[in-house]
Amino acid sequence: MTQGAARLRMGLVGGGEGSFIGPVHRMAAELDGRIELVCGAFSSDAARSKRSGGALYGLPPERCYATFEEMFHAEAALDEQERMHFVTVAVPNHLHFPVARGALEAGFHVVSDKPVTFDLDEARTLEKLVSETGLLFGLTYNYTGYPMVKEARHLVRSGAFGDVRRVIVEYIQGWLAEPMERAGNRQAEWRTDPARSGAAGCIGDIGTHGENLAAYVTGLAISELCADLTAFVPGRPLDDDGNVLLRFDNGARGVLFASQIAVGEENGLKLRVYGERGGLEWSQMEPNSLVVRWPDRPAEIRRTGAPGVGAAAGAATRLPAGHPEGFLEAFAVIYRNFAAALGARLEGREPPEEAEDFPTIADGVRGMAFVQTVVESSRRGGWVEFGSAPEEAKR
Repeated sequence: MTQGAARLRMGLVGGGEGSFIGPVHRMAAELDGRIELVCGAFSSDAARSKRSGGALYGLPPERCYATFEEMFHAEAALDEQERMHFVTVAVPNHLHFPVARGALEAGFHVVSDKPVTFDLDEARTLEKLVSETGLLFGLTYNYTGYPMVKEARHLVRSGAFGDVRRVIVEYIQGWLAEPMERAGNRQAEWRTDPARSGAAGCIGDIGTHGENLAAYVTGLAISELCADLTAFVPGRPLDDDGNVLLRFDNGARGVLFASQIAVGEENGLKLRVYGERGGLEWSQMEPNSLVVRWPDRPAEIRRTGAPGVGAAAGAATRLPAGHPEGFLEAFAVIYRNFAAALGARLEGREPPEEAEDFPTIADGVRGMAFVQTVVESSRRGGWVEFGSAPEEAKR
């Protein structure tokens, strides 16, 4: 958006009372002053939606809708200067597709939480609809918004390390080490329910973040993988722990492991990449630092906001060095870039290059292919070509 341009108007589906990610979306979207939340369908319960819209978000009752279908119809009928520009989808996985499809069919741009849909077929259908409508679609794989992740990407893709040989990505948590879903924890309830979460639990919830982070930084595509999924908590129908061996299209090898039963762990997302001439390490628990390693000199620690980092990292940095930027700021970078791209489109001009640096429907389709392939590999107990249908899996 150009200086002084009107803010983009956002609608939110989901994010009612008890939601974690809905308020995060709102805070991240509004952080840079380019977006404002104007309406929402916050719950499938009409009274709760109205209550949430007023109490949580300060919206007038007439812009708090009972259903997302009602919201899309009513907003489309409003004057162009009043109706929302785009919809954020912040509901459990099984509702991502119908909400996003309804928004696109009603003519609204979309930002969706991840994973993009319930399964791969839905993701491919949605990809086709995005192409047909020509509308903008963003996906909140928010960890790619960190400045030092962008610095890591620049280093790897510039060839500073030569060809990538090894990739290690881990995402470990401990909050599901006990059967929280049977203790009334709503976040645990839907994440461990195959009818709402999809074919995978831990791998779909956080393993997809690991896959996306590795792909974003390295630019490599997984050619095949071998996975082992486990549900350690008795009676849990979906995995709460997973280990995946990776083979990439350039010949590199990798390991991705994710767990939600690692007792005492908080949010341990970490990426390590090793090439012919150097390597790097980044941890979400210490996001403002990037460790860069060389064979012939001491390791470097590059810091957010400090001199010497690349342009992409600089563009994603808001504060001077030494002022920590974290989860919300990284999340907000995704929204800021999406807003810049959408604002440019609405004004009939080309967006700046950095505005197009946000996850798209293509990332969502690849993420669902990752989930499908991991589940199939674990079921078969062997290597599977990436994205292959079950009958095409390698024995």
